[in-house]
Amino acid sequence: MWSISDHDRGQADLSGRTDWWKPDPEEFDKSIDLKTDAPHSARIYDYLLGGKDNFPADREAAAEITKDWPNLPTSMRANRNFMCRVARYLASERGIRQFLDIGTGLPTSPNLHEVAQEVAPETRVVYVDNDPIVLVHARALLASSREGKTAYIDADLSDAETILDSPQLRDTLDLDRPIALCLIAVLHFITDERQALDIVDQLLRPLASGSVLALSTVTADSAPDEVNPGMAAYNARGIISKSRNKVEVERFFDGLELLDPGVVLVNHWHPDDAARAVHDAHVHMYGGVAVKP
Repeated sequence: MWSISDHDRGQADLSGRTDWWKPDPEEFDKSIDLKTDAPHSARIYDYLLGGKDNFPADREAAAEITKDWPNLPTSMRANRNFMCRVARYLASERGIRQFLDIGTGLPTSPNLHEVAQEVAPETRVVYVDNDPIVLVHARALLASSREGKTAYIDADLSDAETILDSPQLRDTLDLDRPIALCLIAVLHFITDERQALDIVDQLLRPLASGSVLALSTVTADSAPDEVNPGMAAYNARGIISKSRNKVEVERFFDGLELLDPGVVLVNHWHPDDAARAVHDAHVHMYGGVAVKP
């Protein structure tokens, strides 16, 4: 999933390094098929941000995609910065102590739990992804603070029932207390609009009042001449995805209390200095945060 980058605690130094932790080849199931001969969105993301968890097919695809979409890496970094600001805001300003992060992507420090637990060590986080390479690296997502807890679920975004009924979730999160549902840079892989809206509804429905929806997804509004051919290049390589305009993104928040500043390019959501430094034309993600009444 599109959720890879790196920055120091408290600051967004999104250099893209992913070599801070490597899995021990003896510690994962050799039967996991990483399908290294076909490009994968998470590994393309990793390569574009300077990481090492990618293969020739990913690098070749990235080179073709960025011919027309040169600011894609900048947009990726802006999105990762958004995720960290959201996690910090929800933990510090809204008192959220439970997070459900779907479409986690390759783990790079700080992960969501590191940001939130820096504010509140007792925070609990459940990560969800169905990418086999993320499963291989999942141990890095389980390095919780002593006071808190993390868990990992190998499941697909579209299978809300499996996610919500999983023992990992039930043993980690309390559905009677507010939970932040984080769908960061993942909904653009659900191209059917009705299905995407239904998935968000299914995931939110059992969550307690005061729970939060935080999401970001690709838009071409800020740079159509870049994003549209770039998305076409993704789709041509079997990574099916779509961009959405602002009205389409706002629909995901229907029935919720949308927090200021609403749905905006991610560099405009409670920006820090790093976010303010990014030109809007180089950011191709809308983001927003809303509270369930």
